[in-house]
Amino acid sequence: MSSKTIALIGGDGIGPEVTHEARLLLEWYGREGGLPLELWDLDLGAERYLKDGTTFPEEVKKKIHDDCAAVFLGALGDPRVPDMAHARDILFGLRFGFDLYANIRPVRALSDDLVPLKGKTKDDVDFVVFRENTEGVYVGVGGQMRRNTPHEVAINEDINTRYGVERIIVAAFEYAKSHGRKKVHMADKSNAMRHAHELWLRVFDEVGKRYPEIERAHVYVDALCLYLVQDPSQFEVIVTNNLFGDIVTDLGAGLQGGLGMACSANVHPADPHRVGLFEPVHGSAPPLAGKNVANPFAALLTVGALLSFLGWPDEERRIEAAVTAALAEKQVTKDLGGSLGTDAAAAWVRRRIAES
Repeated sequence: MSSKTIALIGGDGIGPEVTHEARLLLEWYGREGGLPLELWDLDLGAERYLKDGTTFPEEVKKKIHDDCAAVFLGALGDPRVPDMAHARDILFGLRFGFDLYANIRPVRALSDDLVPLKGKTKDDVDFVVFRENTEGVYVGVGGQMRRNTPHEVAINEDINTRYGVERIIVAAFEYAKSHGRKKVHMADKSNAMRHAHELWLRVFDEVGKRYPEIERAHVYVDALCLYLVQDPSQFEVIVTNNLFGDIVTDLGAGLQGGLGMACSANVHPADPHRVGLFEPVHGSAPPLAGKNVANPFAALLTVGALLSFLGWPDEERRIEAAVTAALAEKQVTKDLGGSLGTDAAAAWVRRRIAES
């Protein structure tokens, strides 16, 4: 079996800490778990940018394209770089540069104690969000005029193409079909954004007819947020645009126990051999950096998603089971009601995996 190279970018804030714990887990899989993995550490992030201006060099991008199976990204964002120049180049260079059009975020609670909704349990929180990842308002089309005057104008364009909208909707339905999910919701604001989101509504209806065995339902995104809080159990697969997906998945993280429990994948479903980008959802959290308090579980669960992408789905289930056991036995960080530090909580999970 040929080896698979994984590039690791710790990034900023708590990113290097949780990436270190993820790396130790990947090392174990390569050393004792029988998986042919090679790890490549990349010095990219705010520290590197502030030192010599490096963001995401073309030679690094080419090597990732040519030699890597996946990228693990810890987090990006540093108050010393207020314009986020380095973060945009790295993150968008990966997402846009490799056309990773599907941002897939599972929202799954692993313990009843983590669900903040009265009368709801972990069985009520189990859905997946498909966020379009290469279009929408995040493409950076727009500009400013009369800057720093009382008459300043700032414009960001919302870009939606038939090609881009259709392929993310197809990906959501294909996921539902292959994972036994019976219903797909599409969220937009076609009542207010008549031109851009009418396209979403029309394409969703057309694509949905190709999957008669799967129920399809349209919901406005503001109503979706309400319904998720009232009863998340009614959702199985949600597909939406770049901006709304960003917002809805943070709400979803709240339902599953916080951002420290949320993992994500950025992939190109139509080309499973293309490099994938995997990242915990929580961001860089600069106030927590260096204090050994960050929850490492999102990073460990992200390793599971990465290994599943590489062809080892049993390992994703194995990692999730170990994290579930840690929650049950309160071997967790303070944000989850425990007393362990980042390193100790991650080490407990790795030991559990080794014993399983």
